[in-house]
Amino acid sequence: MDNEARLYAELEARGIAFRVVEHHAVFTVDESRELNASLPGAHTKNLFLKDNGGQFWLVTVPGEIRVDLKSLPVAIGSKRLSFAKAEDLLRLLVLTPGSVTPLGTMNDTSGEVRVVLDSELADAATVWVHPLRNTASLGLAGSDLVKALAGWGHEPAITEIPRLAEAPST
Repeated sequence: MDNEARLYAELEARGIAFRVVEHHAVFTVDESRELNASLPGAHTKNLFLKDNGGQFWLVTVPGEIRVDLKSLPVAIGSKRLSFAKAEDLLRLLVLTPGSVTPLGTMNDTSGEVRVVLDSELADAATVWVHPLRNTASLGLAGSDLVKALAGWGHEPAITEIPRLAEAPST
C-alpha cells in the first residue's frame, strides 16, 4: 500500500470524514489563491522549522496570515527558530517542499516533530491540507485533524500564532 492509500485508510479507520479534490500542482499560498476560492473553508500554510536546540517543529496556520517569526518561539515554547532542511523534511515526514502538510506526521514514527496548530484551524468546520502531495487538497473538520494527529502520537499544541500586521494599502 502506498503512503497516500495508507493515509486514507488510517483516516477512515478513525472514522474521519474527508473529501479529496484533485488539481494542478501548487507550491505556494499565492499559487493556490484561485483554487482556494473554489474550496469553502480554511486553507493552510505550513512552516517546517528547527530550533537551535535541534527540535523540529511543524507549525500549521491559516494560509492568508503573515506569521511573526520573531515572536513565534515564545508563542510555541521554543528556542530560536530557522527553516529546516529539505532532507530533514523528507527523512522525518516523507514530504518534499511544496507538499508540506500536518498529515505527514503519520510518517514520523519516532516522534521527532512537534506539531503546532493555530487555534483558528482547530475550530474550523473545514480545513484544507495537502494529502501528502501538492496536486490535491484534502478537506476535513479541524477537530478531525486534531484527532488524526493525536492518533499518530502528535497531539498538537493549539495556540494563536502571532501575526504580523498587514501592510497598509496604497
